[in-house]
Amino acid sequence: MITYPNAKINLGLNIVEKRPEGYHNLETIFYPINLQDALEVTKLDGEKEYELTLSGTPIEGEPEQNLVVKAYRLLKEDYPDMPSVDIHMYKHIPTGAGLGGGSADAAFMIKLLNEKFRLNLSTEKMEEYATRLGADCAFFIRNKPVFASGIGNIFEPVQVSLKGYYLVLVKPDIFVSTKDAFALIQPAKPTHSLKEIARMPVETWRATMKNDFEYSVFQKYPEIAAIKDKLYDMGAIYASMSGSGSSVFGIFREQVEFVDEVFSGCFCRQRTLE
Repeated sequence: MITYPNAKINLGLNIVEKRPEGYHNLETIFYPINLQDALEVTKLDGEKEYELTLSGTPIEGEPEQNLVVKAYRLLKEDYPDMPSVDIHMYKHIPTGAGLGGGSADAAFMIKLLNEKFRLNLSTEKMEEYATRLGADCAFFIRNKPVFASGIGNIFEPVQVSLKGYYLVLVKPDIFVSTKDAFALIQPAKPTHSLKEIARMPVETWRATMKNDFEYSVFQKYPEIAAIKDKLYDMGAIYASMSGSGSSVFGIFREQVEFVDEVFSGCFCRQRTLE
């Protein structure tokens, strides 16, 4: 059985306060996009618990640290009769990009195992499992736009649709560390709620919808800021860094020509938004 985990972008991101344990509360909107990995699971004969084969974009780390393996082992604890599995994953979503690729893989693995092995898990139960793997993992169970708060793990439905617009996504070959992203952050509650901003015409977002991480990241990596500026020069009606970077996206009314040439040397994809 095969499934296609998709990425997400952040529409706005406000760091609102620092928590006592050191994490930060935030407010953002997660919006799914049509940029996908491929994940296939078959039964595995023999003594081994699992086999993991990776292709596409290289991923660092040992197999047991991969979130799809962690998802399998998490369900296996409660369903010990679940067979051993042969996992094949093709990575297309860039890593370290603020696109949620690893979280999507984990959530789609839970959904795939539930369907393939008839575990009869409810949506809510799958979300519970996903939350144990990462703050934003549960978003990908329902895979619909949400307003996210807390540490990115509390979801509310949100009224926003970008259907018919075009997305240009650009990721330079830059890794933004968590330390760099938070370096200049001063937590503050936003003047205007993202939920209210999202209801306004997309043309108004440039003046009102912000990503707080841009202040730190753009100072350290001006080449990322230059990508956002270039997207506006090309006619984007809204552009932003996604999450803590390093990917940047632009939303356009019409399809854009020559994006690969303009952003040569970067990962660059154009997609229709749903």
